[in-house]
Amino acid sequence: MRSVALSPQTRASALDAMRTTPLDVLVIGGGVVGGGAALDAATRGLTVGLVEARDFASGTSSRSSKLMHGGLRYLEMLDFRLVAEALKERGLSLQKLAPHLVREVPFLYPLTHHVWERFYAGSGVALYDAMSKASGYGQGVPLHRHLTRRGARRIMPALKKDALVGALQYYDGQVDDARHTMFLSRTAAAYGAHVASRTRVVALLREGDRVTGARVKDLESGDEFDVAARQVVNATGVWTDETQGLAGERGQFHVRASKGIHLVVPRDRIRGDSGLILRTEKSVLFVIPWERHWIIGTTDTDWNLSKDHPAASRSDIDYLLHHVNKVLVEPITHDDVQGVFAGLRPLLAGEDEATSKLSREHAVSTGVKGLVVIAGGKYTTYRVMAKDAIDAAVHAMSSQHDRKIPASCTEDVPLLGADGFEAVWNQRQKLATESGLGVGRIEHLLRRYGSMITELLDLISERPDLGEPLTGADDYLRAEVVYAASHEGARHLDDTIARRTRISIETFDRGTEVAAEVAELMGEVLGWSKKQREREVDHYLKRVEAERESQTMPDDETADAARMGAGDVVPVSQVRSATA
Repeated sequence: MRSVALSPQTRASALDAMRTTPLDVLVIGGGVVGGGAALDAATRGLTVGLVEARDFASGTSSRSSKLMHGGLRYLEMLDFRLVAEALKERGLSLQKLAPHLVREVPFLYPLTHHVWERFYAGSGVALYDAMSKASGYGQGVPLHRHLTRRGARRIMPALKKDALVGALQYYDGQVDDARHTMFLSRTAAAYGAHVASRTRVVALLREGDRVTGARVKDLESGDEFDVAARQVVNATGVWTDETQGLAGERGQFHVRASKGIHLVVPRDRIRGDSGLILRTEKSVLFVIPWERHWIIGTTDTDWNLSKDHPAASRSDIDYLLHHVNKVLVEPITHDDVQGVFAGLRPLLAGEDEATSKLSREHAVSTGVKGLVVIAGGKYTTYRVMAKDAIDAAVHAMSSQHDRKIPASCTEDVPLLGADGFEAVWNQRQKLATESGLGVGRIEHLLRRYGSMITELLDLISERPDLGEPLTGADDYLRAEVVYAASHEGARHLDDTIARRTRISIETFDRGTEVAAEVAELMGEVLGWSKKQREREVDHYLKRVEAERESQTMPDDETADAARMGAGDVVPVSQVRSATA
């Protein structure tokens, strides 16, 4: 498979192709399910377009708990089918599809009751391991083990002595969700899909009772044009109802948004070598190792305000700190929090008002001819969701035309960067010597780019200054910013600081100190004028200011109002067209 860069030129070519050539499938939404659907359709030999209104993974798919997991707590709900499906998908991603982006992560489950809880919880974790092995993709994931209180506190000295009587340790998967989602879209492009971010669907085209395509607006230039497609797939997550409304139909199901927030704190604030899973009165709380940081989350509350920029309130942050501090020897304070991010889960609406009880399973609707709607689900099962959506589209196409369309093959299609990853990982010392970078730096790059690291190292070879760390964000190299704009579809400062890298949540200044340097490097690739660079930096600073203000507000309403003080950046070309 050839490598394809999501470059400005590739985007322009994709828009031209969608404008002039009827598609088999048009996918709306560049999240994990939309990217997965585009890849599924492209690898069946279909002509495919993918449009995303903002950036790849800019919604839910960059704001998860960063876990590729089987859903241990769903065993307690007796949802064995969902757990079995998720465990198989976890194993596939770990072993075959994305080993450069997904890896094992250990968790401690503290026990607070003698005898019965160890038996009860231990039986559940043993079943979890057994189901993982039965999936055929459980190899390499360590089995759970029982620990005494002393054994648990050796692994996690941060735990209060009276917070547990013992513990279980088990393993799950972890993923950089934003990079994984971007890699899905990039891999789809490598198989021929026409992929374009910053392209918003403003209407669905109809002929009689059939959807025949979409009218889209290029948000970079302001141009609007029609895209013809035999089938349109609505994979817009929490925006499902709004997109469905463009067809003038109510839809067969509704999606409700549940807000989950996460805190990021430095690794030295919690002493230990394992993640934690803790019970709360509402759900579960994770403390997750994340490179030189910990991620603490999450909440689970109904959200009816802005879906573009969900806001974390002071009460959300207090809730997480209160619960995690119950078990820590040294409490986490507001001053320890480096980053905060809020995301919205797309839940299939039911009669139960508690969002934690709504379905994490997915549903496919074909109630409107020419339109497939996919919603619900979990990040881990994105590939199954994508397959089901394209199966529905293929079924509709096959009934219209005498054409044999192959079945899904994505179970055997690694993402870009996965092919040869193990071999390149084994060569990391050699790569470090040749590039002049440290082994630790090479390992960090391999976990972000996989075997595509060679493209990044070529940039550094051509321009040695790109091998220097970013000032104020030294976990990342200057080359990564250039590569984000030239190969990974980053169009704006926020794309690179918040999603191609994680600077926005991994630094106390939230990326404000590095914004000007990133704008300079991206501007070289994207041809930004001095005015555009200044606009990008100004917008990013206002975004951080609005987020910080929202996080001091007492409730969702006031937090949302504060966060909406900074919307999405508008390109200079759009400003000119609006004032012309």
